[in-house]
Amino acid sequence: MGITIIGLGPGNFKHMTLETWGYLAGAGMLVLRTEKHPCVDDLKERGIAFTSFDSLYQQADSFTSLYQEIAAEVIQRAGKGEDIVYAVPGSPLVAEKSVELIRTQAEQAGISLTIIPAMSFLEVLYARLGVDPITGLTIVDAADLAALPPGLVTGLIVTQVYSRQVASDAKLALIDLYGDEYQVTVVRNLGLPDEQVSQIILFELDRLPVIDHLTSVYVPPQPNDSQIFTLDPIVDVLARLRSPGGCLWDIEQTHLSLRRYIVEEVYEVLEAIELADSDKLCEELGDLLLQIVFHARVAEESGSFTMQDVIDTVTEKMIRRHPHVFGAITVRDAAEVVVNWDQIKQQEKAGERIGVLDGIPAGLPSLMNAHKLQTKAAKVGFDWNDIGPVWDKVAEELAELKEAAAGPPSGRDERVEDELGDVLFAVVNLARFMGVDSETALNRTNNKFRRRFAYIEASLKTQGRRWEQMNLADLDALWEESKVKPAKY
Repeated sequence: MGITIIGLGPGNFKHMTLETWGYLAGAGMLVLRTEKHPCVDDLKERGIAFTSFDSLYQQADSFTSLYQEIAAEVIQRAGKGEDIVYAVPGSPLVAEKSVELIRTQAEQAGISLTIIPAMSFLEVLYARLGVDPITGLTIVDAADLAALPPGLVTGLIVTQVYSRQVASDAKLALIDLYGDEYQVTVVRNLGLPDEQVSQIILFELDRLPVIDHLTSVYVPPQPNDSQIFTLDPIVDVLARLRSPGGCLWDIEQTHLSLRRYIVEEVYEVLEAIELADSDKLCEELGDLLLQIVFHARVAEESGSFTMQDVIDTVTEKMIRRHPHVFGAITVRDAAEVVVNWDQIKQQEKAGERIGVLDGIPAGLPSLMNAHKLQTKAAKVGFDWNDIGPVWDKVAEELAELKEAAAGPPSGRDERVEDELGDVLFAVVNLARFMGVDSETALNRTNNKFRRRFAYIEASLKTQGRRWEQMNLADLDALWEESKVKPAKY
């Protein structure tokens, strides 16, 4: 007992292989998936006897149940000891659901199965359209278009566009990915005397004069500069990692446990910007985006909000706070834009913030917190008019720090800490007057120190010297050298 699966080729009898003809001519039990194939008339003319499953097409509720019923009957016949030759249109291994089911069930039942290679309609399509599949090609059944990822970078062949309703559904799915005016190629009866190859605009797909079981659609790849942007790939990855059977570490994370990582990623982005390293910046922005998507996924699982809610909320906010772009308001300069922004923000938060300093997150880094406190106070007039008094205040706080450090031992540590905080607060104010973000400035200096110290460390290793062999003057000389070295140091 056994099953042999053959393919009748793309349509024209001349495209059938000699091996397939041998099986057709010698089959004791030949069963066709369907008689709706152009070469069936040639089989009849040559006296080839066969049966088909066409009667099941009228009874089946769906193609899924149809293919399952076909596979079950083929397996049942083979299980009774019959040697069956099962013939399908095209190639057995190209877009043949029934063959997939038969392969699985035959293996489970211990039934011998042989699949004979055949020519599919794809080979004819490649030749007609000049498409080389090695450059990348995605082939999908029209019923499975919903599973396609957005931003597909390969060419696309849609098979089984067998009716106007299927064509209409396919059109709507493709328009979501490519837009309604994207040009596609519709092929019908490939390899036959009445072959049709026509280029149309996507929204015309279901308006073609004739659509039948030999109709397919080729969608060329989009130009690199017009790829559709989507967050779906990383959103899907996080969903998989957080789902049962995913990553145990990812599953255990909460908003609270993830806090440190989003802060770390922000500083790594800043470092990449300071290094003017576009590759590193691209990577670090991706890591930062990952943290945002991660939080959105955690929230979605609890029913709080989704990633789409995050995008929609910030989009609506940006439109609302830029009435000079999206509305009828006009502005003279960037300063007026900031004034409008603050006024709109105050209106939005009117019921939430009562005090002047409300709205500053308690968990901000200290320098950033100081900057925001001073900025908020300045908006209600609690600020100097120019930078002169700010310099004086820094000098005053430094003097008080020196005095505290030189004072009596009792309570000195507390006084020094208090005065040092005042110095830092005053320096932040100086930075604000100069238009410099103190948190960013200090972070830049930290990174600069790290690079220069790494140069010293690398130099000692190159020279075969140890730290204890160096004096401060030697180390300072290497430090000066590091200042003129590439950014990696």
